[in-house]
Amino acid sequence: MAEQLAGLADDRALLGRTSTAERVSDILRSRIAEGYFPPGARLSEDSIGGALGVSRNTLREAFRLLTHERLLVHELNRGVFVRVLSVEDVEDIYRTRTLVECAVVRGLGEGPYALDGLRASVTEGQLASVENDWKGLGTANFHFHRELVALAGSARTDELMRSVFAELRLAFHLVDEPRRLHEPYLQRNRQILQALEARDTAEAERLLAVYLADSSERVLDAYRRRVEGTSTP
Repeated sequence: MAEQLAGLADDRALLGRTSTAERVSDILRSRIAEGYFPPGARLSEDSIGGALGVSRNTLREAFRLLTHERLLVHELNRGVFVRVLSVEDVEDIYRTRTLVECAVVRGLGEGPYALDGLRASVTEGQLASVENDWKGLGTANFHFHRELVALAGSARTDELMRSVFAELRLAFHLVDEPRRLHEPYLQRNRQILQALEARDTAEAERLLAVYLADSSERVLDAYRRRVEGTSTP
């Protein structure tokens, strides 16, 4: 916990003079997604509030926001914990991803498209792979899908999927097979990018649909083996 709190102290400067529950929740959401607070971890109001320099009321409101996003869970008389997803949660996350991401690609129009973010995430993934940084490759994959969703130019869609991706990373933190989970999709990211560069949205959508179906099967298989028969804290 000391290491996690030290990281939060570094984030304190991000709050500025107008610290709000929304900004605190943004910081905590990022830290949860990055694995600083793993699934099942109890979040201490005193420690986190002190590290960020915010009031108890502000922190509780941030906790409430993240509970609404299904990243945290409040246990009566026990406190607030990072949520442990069920298998059904992961299945639903992939259904949502397929509906939203494929619809984004389908609705792109004739192009050209703003693909610099996608190109940067593919390069990020290539560098992580060369360095055998499989967690970093997973992060690059998330960046790829975030940039893909951003092509819709919709703040509401970006906000929805930000929470969906953060939830999915909770599942990934419990699956100790990052190379097996992420490496096969580096080449697929490149293929989707190439289809979009060619303005072939039909092919890009086809590749994406197969990608998400395969990813769902792979992640669910690993997740079931890890968490079935266990319960949330």
